[in-house]
Amino acid sequence: MLNIDKIRKSQTNIITIGSYPAIIASMLDFDYLSKKEKPSIKAIIAAGRKFERYFFGRREILIPVFPSFDQVPESKRLSATFFLNLSSGRRVLTSSIEAINKLPALVGGAVFAENTPEKHAVELKEYAKQKGVFIIGPSSVGIIVPSKIKLGAVGGVDYKQIISAKLLDQGSIAVLSASGGMTNELINILANTGKTLSFSLSFGGDRFPMVTPSEAILAAERDPQTSAIVYFGELGGKDEYHIAQLLNEGKITKPIICYIAGTVAEMFPTSPQFGHAKAMAKTTEETAKAKRDALKQAGAKVAESFKEFVKMIEKIPRPTPEVKAAPTSGVNKLSKKDIIESMHDRNHALISTSISGYKEGKVLVLGEELLDFAKNHSFAYIVASIFLGKKIKSRELEEFVDFILRLLVDHGPYVSGAVNTIVSSRAGRDLVSSLASGILTIGPRFGGAINQAAKNWLVGITSAKSPSAFVEEFASKKIYISGIGHRKYRSDMPDPRVAEIISYSEGLEARFTSFAREVEKITVGKKGNLILNVDGAIACVLLDILNEKEGYSVEELKKLVEVEFFNALFVLSRSVGFIGHYLDQKRLDEGVFRLEEEHVAQAEIED
Repeated sequence: MLNIDKIRKSQTNIITIGSYPAIIASMLDFDYLSKKEKPSIKAIIAAGRKFERYFFGRREILIPVFPSFDQVPESKRLSATFFLNLSSGRRVLTSSIEAINKLPALVGGAVFAENTPEKHAVELKEYAKQKGVFIIGPSSVGIIVPSKIKLGAVGGVDYKQIISAKLLDQGSIAVLSASGGMTNELINILANTGKTLSFSLSFGGDRFPMVTPSEAILAAERDPQTSAIVYFGELGGKDEYHIAQLLNEGKITKPIICYIAGTVAEMFPTSPQFGHAKAMAKTTEETAKAKRDALKQAGAKVAESFKEFVKMIEKIPRPTPEVKAAPTSGVNKLSKKDIIESMHDRNHALISTSISGYKEGKVLVLGEELLDFAKNHSFAYIVASIFLGKKIKSRELEEFVDFILRLLVDHGPYVSGAVNTIVSSRAGRDLVSSLASGILTIGPRFGGAINQAAKNWLVGITSAKSPSAFVEEFASKKIYISGIGHRKYRSDMPDPRVAEIISYSEGLEARFTSFAREVEKITVGKKGNLILNVDGAIACVLLDILNEKEGYSVEELKKLVEVEFFNALFVLSRSVGFIGHYLDQKRLDEGVFRLEEEHVAQAEIED
């Protein structure tokens, strides 16, 4: 059931299904002009990018994009109260039902798409009714409650239209129409007569709207903010007879000002089809004139021409003391000119960043002044926060990152990265070139295994496979398990670093670490050196801390793997060691490195 007062009192947290930049931008402009502290759109369900850039006032913001509701963070799903479906008509039913099922706090939604199959519209309406949520549409520009929510293109897609239509002031007149264009036109007519809205919505032009005209008018009747109703109808269908019945039964007591368009159709031998699916009179009682007469007899104020309709709107009285308009938004203390000038020259930046910036002459890192950020936090805290793109919450992560950065700093001059750095330094290359030559060796066989190990443990947990099945799958494909195996250490001579790393999982549920240890039990049974190594241990403990102490979901952990977050700690730490080797070689000044002939074997490959 559509309940306007409930909409006013609900938190406005919107998820859009699909992306339509002009509509989304207009909703954000509405939020900003309504003096909201934060944008109402919390997420976009779409393929492609991970974020979309929009303006919130003059400030650019990033709206997160997720390929499905399942990948939306739980906090956003649990708090979402409205959805706007911008997908194609054929996807409306499945995507809207998914929204209803996945968003437990849902109040309602709107469907913008045209060409939604009629059968789907009927099914969706029934499903929404069972679940206690409203859905407006299909083919609807949406619903607007001034200064509260703009759900769709209703009211226009330009901030100047939002201002001129007085959509920032809560008023007392409801505007209802099937036509999106006419809905916006009536909103502007109302504004030009010095009056303001309580709410407005477009039913949509399809044959079976999910919120019918009579249901919308009943919502206006129940709304304590609404004192009068402006209704624009069309020929075709029998909605006006239902409205007339409600008037006759006394279920509608508030004044209704109506205009039913389409009398020109009666000049033709047979009624033509107008723009909307339902706008065609199949019988005499579906003509515009017959429906006007029925409404008049029931007590509605019905105009015979659009000009008369406008004059009737002009005569709607101001709210009585019993029906008071809510306070207007503070933004209207500024002139229209000032508001427009503050927003007209917005241009998108060439790049976006969520890490640092400049404000009032000061450098900010994650929202904190650089000097304070450096003074108040450890290096490990700063590294973890910057790598994750937000300030970390737990002491456990800070301490673990600190230990890992110290542990990984060097592993002798024998490994490929150190060798390349040493060779470059002795060849006379500069610091940056020598460091780069060492870093460029980092990959699947050297240093890059932490990330792959994290991916392995994630797959093991999310696939719900037993450790033995997990191991067998790798064995059947003859693939090494990243994070398992060491050249030097064995089960009877364990790597002391691994035990120290694993100790950081104490006190945690540690499901990733437990899984990794179970895998190790199976692999060492096959061969003694197939132990959990440093890479595998770091990966599983880091996954557990991020999951349990920082609140990262499995989907968010997968994204960290995709961007190689787990390798980033190795790259940072080992860079210190590479720089050390570079400086060491400059001090020793041994000259250019060259292999002697006996150090190189001439390989002969037989056919």
